[in-house]
Amino acid sequence: VVIDPSISCPVEKWLLEKNLSLKAILQTHHHEDHIGGTKELMKRWPDAKVIASKKELKRIPFQTFSVEDNDIFYLMDSKIKVLEVDGHTNNHIAFYISKKDSKNNILFPGDTLFGAGCGRLLEGTASQMFKSLNKLNSLPEDTKVYPAHEYTENNLKWALSLKSNDISIL
Repeated sequence: VVIDPSISCPVEKWLLEKNLSLKAILQTHHHEDHIGGTKELMKRWPDAKVIASKKELKRIPFQTFSVEDNDIFYLMDSKIKVLEVDGHTNNHIAFYISKKDSKNNILFPGDTLFGAGCGRLLEGTASQMFKSLNKLNSLPEDTKVYPAHEYTENNLKWALSLKSNDISIL
């Protein structure tokens, strides 16, 4: 399973080296740095499901399994809940995964949540982002979060530039 493949080559290479086949591609939103590698991966593994928001049929037309907020589906040995998290984009979704044999649940928030920050508002509103962040904050505390990008250091530098004397932001 691959989430938001921006390019196909490294994913394809890794799967082939491990002698694995691709079962599904999860898409959090329509931006090219999240869907750019999907079509090439589909050529190599045409039976792989492409799972995306039903509301994104026009912008992710190659999806083969459409989902909505609060949908639950099963993939391999995992239960996956879809969370609509508008703000960065409209129709942005996150995938909340729970596995029977794991101590922690896992969240793939796309570009909604990052270490020490959240995604820029490109289509959505601040109110939508706030609601989405509150929804994610209500998940169990031991949830492991895997953001789409690693911006933690820069987000902390930015926060310190605004409030350099306020240690409570750390």
